[in-house]
Amino acid sequence: MARRRKRVVEEPQNHDRWLVSYADFITLLFAFFVVMYSISSVNNKKYQSLSSALDQVFHRQQRQQGSDNPIQMGNPPTVMQPIVLDHPTTEEDIKRQQLSEEILQERRQLKQVSENLEDVLAPYIEDELVAVKRHDFWIELEMNSELLFSSGEAELSRKAIPVLKKVAVVIRRLPNVVHIEGHTDNVPIDTVEFPSNWDLSAARATSVVRALIDSDIPPSRLSAVGYGEFHPIADNNTSKGRFKNRRVEVVLMSQAFARYGMSDDERAKALNFERASEGSVSERALP
Repeated sequence: MARRRKRVVEEPQNHDRWLVSYADFITLLFAFFVVMYSISSVNNKKYQSLSSALDQVFHRQQRQQGSDNPIQMGNPPTVMQPIVLDHPTTEEDIKRQQLSEEILQERRQLKQVSENLEDVLAPYIEDELVAVKRHDFWIELEMNSELLFSSGEAELSRKAIPVLKKVAVVIRRLPNVVHIEGHTDNVPIDTVEFPSNWDLSAARATSVVRALIDSDIPPSRLSAVGYGEFHPIADNNTSKGRFKNRRVEVVLMSQAFARYGMSDDERAKALNFERASEGSVSERALP
């Protein structure tokens, strides 16, 4: 009798085994993030408690050592207290000690003249055609050329004559030397009458000098200087700047600083100098 062969039954294949490995991986990843979050989280109450405890410990150790202040080495520094004077010397007092009464009196007169010029020329000052500048030893009356001359011309315009007469009335009261300085912008001029800005500025200054002489200012007090474009007061790259640079300045000098204002002896006396030798002066020692 033939022996029957036992039938072998094959187990079915499970295609979902990957889910087990995936679930394990997700679980480990979740655990990793939980650990990271717990490490990054700070318990504020515990942190403050720890900080307070450490602070108390360190302060207790400092008190036991003696003091919170650092150890002083050597002698303590000496603090100098300022001495309060009943009558402190001011800058004006120093100037008065160095300048004679003649100079101080002249400075007061120049200040008064500058105030008078501001009063009589107030409308032109408001229109920015005239400016009065004060200095310690001279005053400077700055007049825009548009007020006095036509463009490129050195002959005074009609509207300039009344202005210069007002100026003459004020400066006539003092014997001081008056410098008339002509200035131009940097735009070149090349005409038969004025080959350069030097010629134009000098001619304009001379025209103002003639007008002041006609207003009874002694010629010995006057001088005319032409500076051309080489002393600007504004930017020549703009039309507004060039407008300001075209000007004539009337400078009323202190007698002690003018070449023909005083003799050498008078100048030395006014400035508290003594003449050491002919042709030179030396400063006298002041108390």
